[in-house]
Amino acid sequence: MSKIGGMKSRQLKSIFSGTALIALLTGCMVGPDYTKPDSPVAPTYKELGENASGDGWKLAEPNEAGMDTQWWKIYRDPVLDELMANIAISNQNVIATEAQYRQATALLTQARAGLFPTLTGNAGGTRGTASNNNGSTNSVIQSSNANIGASWIPDIWGQVRRNVEAGGANAQASAAQIAAITLSTQATLAQTYFALRIADMQTQMYAYTIDAYQKSLTISQNQYDAGIVTQLDVAQAQTLLESTKALAIDLQLSRAQLEHALAVLVGQTPSSFSLPAQVNAIDPQTGLIVSPVTKLVASLPDVPIGIPSQLLERRPDIAAAERQMAAANARIGVATAAFFPTLTISGAGGFQGVELPNLISMPLRYWSWGPALSQPLFDGGLRVGALRQADAAYDQNVALYRQTVLSAFQNVEDNLVALRLLQSESKAQASAVKYAQTAVRISLNQYKSGIVTYLNVSTAQATELSNERTLMSLLNRQIAAHVGLITSLGGGWDASLLANK
Repeated sequence: MSKIGGMKSRQLKSIFSGTALIALLTGCMVGPDYTKPDSPVAPTYKELGENASGDGWKLAEPNEAGMDTQWWKIYRDPVLDELMANIAISNQNVIATEAQYRQATALLTQARAGLFPTLTGNAGGTRGTASNNNGSTNSVIQSSNANIGASWIPDIWGQVRRNVEAGGANAQASAAQIAAITLSTQATLAQTYFALRIADMQTQMYAYTIDAYQKSLTISQNQYDAGIVTQLDVAQAQTLLESTKALAIDLQLSRAQLEHALAVLVGQTPSSFSLPAQVNAIDPQTGLIVSPVTKLVASLPDVPIGIPSQLLERRPDIAAAERQMAAANARIGVATAAFFPTLTISGAGGFQGVELPNLISMPLRYWSWGPALSQPLFDGGLRVGALRQADAAYDQNVALYRQTVLSAFQNVEDNLVALRLLQSESKAQASAVKYAQTAVRISLNQYKSGIVTYLNVSTAQATELSNERTLMSLLNRQIAAHVGLITSLGGGWDASLLANK
């Protein structure tokens, strides 16, 4: 017994020594450790630096509007709030991206499994007969076995850990992509919603304009009946009226399509979604449509801009690109590890015997244990090609990351300059509308007095309508730029939200 015990002790020491050596070796990871490459970052925003003291522009503090992930609430529109609530649960693009994230986390779980041994167990038995040489009697032959096997490939060169590193970065990139597609969808919904509300304003504008043109046509017809003017004046009045009706009909098409777009954004079919038109008032002094959108644009909430370097942490698309770059870097280590030998440790143990009831007994046991080392000697350039591919993929991701950063800065600069210049343009356009309205009144009075022909009236009316349409277009562009600025700054998102992913 002592001899057998001594042999067992030596075997255990050998196993433990080998395991300790493997544990020491698995501290090594080949391939480059990840460091974030430099990206193009300006010290300040161009449009903000040159025009920070311009009229109507104020740099907000970090605790002001736009820092919350529910950034659209600064517009104080309950209908918009209700629509936004449906994006996370009903928008199919967001749902698809969330499913991609779950796939990425599942792949990470698979990668981590490579760090642990694989255990297998099986049991079985056979029973049969065999004839004697004379063929007169049969003998029963039976056997039973039960065993457990284990195998483990120690991660000596860090191939598995690099895979885990890549999987973790991919999962974080996928989480950032959820935020990016959600933010983009929210921005599209807000801009579409406000465009629809402005279409409601335009519908009322056309209704009032058509009513005014109808009255002008009546005046022209009455003067023609009295022999004061020719048929040309009536035709001109009729032309202007009908062309304006055509514009109003075309606007109905635009509004319907905006409503259909909203339906799809909130995960509904266009036939099941309807947004009632918003009834607006007319300012008695200016004669212009007054709506919640005009009041909103007149005093747009300030947006905290911050410094350019903060944008790298506030944009989910930048975070996704950076994490994809980290994953590509880790895959270089995976490809590098393929050049080194692979150690496999396997073992098995169990029981084997004839009679199943007596199978589990010490005399019937067996076990085996041993390492195996393998190293490809020739693969026709397979590993070299894989490493070159990994290097090129990393370089590609670095370029895509830097391009994403550049595009992000362009988004911010575009919306900054748009907000500043559109505000000035709207003021000038509002003055143009005012003078156009004055020209219509003067020309119409002169026409009634027989001083001018109807051509003067129709020209003045067409100019007024054109300027009013331009003013509403500027209104739409202003609110779209404001939404664009908030979302181009990340919409309240921050890269720290990826820490727990």
